[in-house]
Amino acid sequence: MSDGGRTDECDICRQPIAGGSVSGDSDGAFCSTGCRDIDRALGRADTPDRSPTGAAPERSHSDAVTRTFFRIDGMYSSTCEAYLEHIADTQSGVVAAEASYVTETIRVDHDADTVSVDDLRDALSRTGYTAFLRSEANADGDASGTRRSREADGIRKRRSDEVLGLRYAAGIVFGAFLMVPYVAIMYPTHLAPYVDATFLDAFEGAFQLSGSSGFLFLRIYFVLTAIVLFFTGMPVLRGAYISLKMRRPTTDLLVAITVVSAFCYGTGAVLLGDNNIFYDLTLVVAAVVSGVSFYETSIKQQALERLTELTVSQVDSARRLDGDDATEVSVDSLAPGDRILVREGERVPVDGTLVGDDCSIKEAVVTGEALPVAKRTGDEIVGGAVVTDGAAIVEVGDPVTSSVDRITDSLWSIQSADHGIQRRADELAYRIVGLVAAVAAAVGVWTVASGEPLSAGAIGVLLALLVASPWALGLATPLSVATSIRDAMKRGIVVLDDTIFERLRDIDVVVFDKTGTLTTGEMEVIDVNASDEALADAAALERRAAHPAAAAIVSAVKSKADNAEAAQTDGGRIDDTGTTPAGRDVRDFRTHATGVSGTVDGRDVLVGNLDLFAERGWTVTSEIQEKARKARGFGRLPVVIGRDGRADGIVVVGDNPRQGWLDTVTALHERGIEVAVLTGDDEEATDFFAEQDAVSYVFADVPPEGKTEAIRRFQRERRVAMVGDGTNDAPALAQADLGISLGSGTALAADAADIAVVDDDLSLVETTFELARAARRRVRQNVGLAFAYNAIAIPVALVGLFNPVTAAIAVAICGGLLAVNSSRDLFRE
Repeated sequence: MSDGGRTDECDICRQPIAGGSVSGDSDGAFCSTGCRDIDRALGRADTPDRSPTGAAPERSHSDAVTRTFFRIDGMYSSTCEAYLEHIADTQSGVVAAEASYVTETIRVDHDADTVSVDDLRDALSRTGYTAFLRSEANADGDASGTRRSREADGIRKRRSDEVLGLRYAAGIVFGAFLMVPYVAIMYPTHLAPYVDATFLDAFEGAFQLSGSSGFLFLRIYFVLTAIVLFFTGMPVLRGAYISLKMRRPTTDLLVAITVVSAFCYGTGAVLLGDNNIFYDLTLVVAAVVSGVSFYETSIKQQALERLTELTVSQVDSARRLDGDDATEVSVDSLAPGDRILVREGERVPVDGTLVGDDCSIKEAVVTGEALPVAKRTGDEIVGGAVVTDGAAIVEVGDPVTSSVDRITDSLWSIQSADHGIQRRADELAYRIVGLVAAVAAAVGVWTVASGEPLSAGAIGVLLALLVASPWALGLATPLSVATSIRDAMKRGIVVLDDTIFERLRDIDVVVFDKTGTLTTGEMEVIDVNASDEALADAAALERRAAHPAAAAIVSAVKSKADNAEAAQTDGGRIDDTGTTPAGRDVRDFRTHATGVSGTVDGRDVLVGNLDLFAERGWTVTSEIQEKARKARGFGRLPVVIGRDGRADGIVVVGDNPRQGWLDTVTALHERGIEVAVLTGDDEEATDFFAEQDAVSYVFADVPPEGKTEAIRRFQRERRVAMVGDGTNDAPALAQADLGISLGSGTALAADAADIAVVDDDLSLVETTFELARAARRRVRQNVGLAFAYNAIAIPVALVGLFNPVTAAIAVAICGGLLAVNSSRDLFRE
């Protein structure tokens, strides 16, 4: 409880404070030393009423405000964010809306009595978008919904890809059909006056548009070119429409200006009897841009398919106890006060209170703590935790929920506000569109002022748009993104969000989760101070336990065996009589919350922590006690082995650092990037990291909500990347400016991240920064090459030689340069 000016809620993670606040600043209240240290190191919060767990904020004007999440298909740029927010805000009863191109989601706070969810979905499903309710796209928000949302999202993406592929195919088929006359007749006609070649003499003046022949040509080419323009080029036209509506010009608008101007110019030229028809420019540009978009989407799909199969920590069913009978029921049917049975090795489906015998559970999915925790009757149990020793009888809490569900809610809330950024090319387009429009208008005014008819002025405007609009910017970024994602995949880095190439350049701090990220997350024997005989007796008992430390001890004993008989002795199958194959007789085996006991070959054997030895009244020397105390550092678990009432030795089991972790953080430090470590483990488990010069901040004993708040406080003055692998890391991964998950991580962690390191190689974290640097260089190169078209077209137009042939040459040179530059290996430049 709090006192004075303090509250019953932690200032950092907003969780209830049980048993009094941890001592800290006079004006703060904290649930743990980790939250206190975050407050001390990173300063006071700017907005103390923030809601990190994703709960809907309080609103004074109405108690009927509902928060609804939608997944949106069809978002192609950050401009879509503003457009969707605009659509939502225009609906009566909507209080606030935030959309995210990065995560393809929108969060809408609305009065459910004024505007229904169905009305919102219908309103958002406009102009080519499709809105999916969270319950439809993500299995009602539970953790398994993460997996199902991947499957549903994958299906929708594949359908979208098929449509995009069909658009591309239509552009190629119709374009090829229409280009034959251009190549066979029109191009030679335009070349004949300028090239002294006998075979071209026959074409000079051969193609004239007048009378009925002109209208026949117009009808055929107008219809077929229109099909390519409005079917193949529809995504571009839609993007251009949205950019105009939101007054935020993008590369889509530049491409649309070119293809529409070429189409209109060609139509006008036919009507005026001019054979300078640029339908081919419409065909080629629409098909090429569509093809590049298709290629980019295909590469992204391949990236998703590279992700390894991830773990899911949600449970769909539970064993409900009715007296002594256990019935398997759906988790949805559980009610507060129900009692459920969770067997050893299983996950707890919902939060509750332990009412049965003592047991040990591993809460890493929620807290990040690598070591199992002893639980006694009356202790709280979190949903998603794994029972490692014994069986648990849990009384379901009120409300019926899981800590994993709350983490998922937080993830949705954060991701829906994770705004994208304008691509470099879009920012350039914003500046260029006005210039292109001004040039075209000036040409039109000059033409009319020179005494030419309005029709000539209109043609002049269209020609100026054709020449001046740098449509190739619409190719530059997609090609760069696609090839960057491709090259990253080759090195085991899956990029899930194409804005990361720009976001990575500004990162100031990289925050690492400890357990499973900087460390392996797997128990193994670190040190042994016990005789081989005592160790073998311990292994004989531990073979029967499900505790991770037990498996590590058995594995260590097996590895020391000199022959197959010894291996069977220490790790063989237990037979029905309770005697090991090599003759070790194990009797009276019992599992305790903090260890195991039994008789081995007639001797009493006890294996566990110091508390278990104290409870049983066994003697422990001061030397073993001191070794156990020191072993708690770096997340290590001291396991004491005793026989016949006395401790005989100690085995230290721990979670080792990943290979090359220090090289990774040192490389980041040398780049001028600060490194921070966050963990749910106690302070002793982080002492080793705090001693490293490359590590600037270390925060221990931090709950998941505290990790998210730590990221927020870092973000007040810095750009932050977060590296993690667990479900408890997901909200922090989503909150960070850039999230990186390791391939061995959970589904929630992967869903929250922008990058997945597929091969579980920590050294690739530093490689992502090199990737971003190379990708930025590639984008700059491609943006520069995109102006090759204009560099050719503008001088040619000024001397009056701009025609379909010179336009085709300019397009070919520009497209070829972009293709060649993009095909080079990103890391070998």
